[in-house]
Amino acid sequence: MGAWLIRKIRRHGCRVLPALVMAAGLAACGEENTYVPPPPPKVLVATPVERPVTTYMELTGNTKAYNAVDLEARVQGFLTSIDYKDGQAVKKGQRLFTIQRDTYEAQLEQAKASLEGALARQLNAQNEYDRQSRLGQQDFASKARVEDAKTNLDQATADVAAARANVALATINLGYTEVVAPFDGVVTNHLVDVGALVGYGGPTKLASIVQLDPIYVYFNVDEQQVLRINEALAAQGRTPEQLRNVPVEIGLQTEQGYPHKGVIDYIAPQVDPGTGTLTVRGIFENKNLALIPGLFVRVRVAVHHTDRALLVDDAAIGSSQLGNYVYVVGPDDVVEQRTITVGALQEDGLRVVESGLNAGDRVVVVGIQRAVPGNKVAPENTQMTGRNAAKS
Repeated sequence: MGAWLIRKIRRHGCRVLPALVMAAGLAACGEENTYVPPPPPKVLVATPVERPVTTYMELTGNTKAYNAVDLEARVQGFLTSIDYKDGQAVKKGQRLFTIQRDTYEAQLEQAKASLEGALARQLNAQNEYDRQSRLGQQDFASKARVEDAKTNLDQATADVAAARANVALATINLGYTEVVAPFDGVVTNHLVDVGALVGYGGPTKLASIVQLDPIYVYFNVDEQQVLRINEALAAQGRTPEQLRNVPVEIGLQTEQGYPHKGVIDYIAPQVDPGTGTLTVRGIFENKNLALIPGLFVRVRVAVHHTDRALLVDDAAIGSSQLGNYVYVVGPDDVVEQRTITVGALQEDGLRVVESGLNAGDRVVVVGIQRAVPGNKVAPENTQMTGRNAAKS
């Protein structure tokens, strides 16, 4: 057997010996092998962005016309003309409807004639009183005659006053025969046709007019928001009365952002106990009539401004039962879970951090799932852009 093995080695020595040497070498290496830990995971870190930030209160509201009234026939008569087109924008004082003027013109002329007669009687009574007064002073007329002349003069004077009032009333009624626009606005469709009898038994609604420029926006602020606003005002040394003329912005359902700018012009004096809200009104220019009454709008009101706020990528913020947090990499590259207080989310995807973070902290923004509190990482610097989540 031994001789056979020796012959095999001699015959195939060139192949067998290297194999035996390699096996011996591997056995020797196995005896010296030790565990080598994996390298720290790679993460991207960025310091918070520092910039001025305005904090807004976002609400919902509805638009309402600045003025809106019904146009009514206040005198009785037949409608003789409609002097506008349905939906037309009109100016203050523009005639819109005409009601049977001839009857009221005749009544005015009659009242004027009655006034002329009353003035003539007053003049005659005045002359008679003057004459009787002179005669009475000369003892040629009795005291009774003088008093009768004074009574007739007083009656004539009263008749003149009544006649003047009738002229004024007839003039007013004649004016009511023309229904004019009380302000600049848009008139709705007419509700009564030409030839119809209006004002019979009471006012008759003819149409409505709506003033669209400017326009109001009403919104409600809940009780907690009212308290927070009052606290913020107190910290600034201001009073709730100074909220008037505070800028307010609105946006429609189909619009991006808040393109319409206005100011607050009214705040209800008390919270409604039924709803727990305070009614607030803003006023907006509406030159192009883009806003119409009854629209649902998004409302934004600035409530606080910070010159040096810290912001981080919203995607880098986590939440737990203890609150919101971020992962911060310390000087020794060890990860720390830092609890923070967050503020409003900005349009660029960055969120305000109100407390818990410093300007120079390195916040993990990419590779968050690889960052474990207490473990080391291999951080690489990047910028806080608000779009880092796409790189994770």
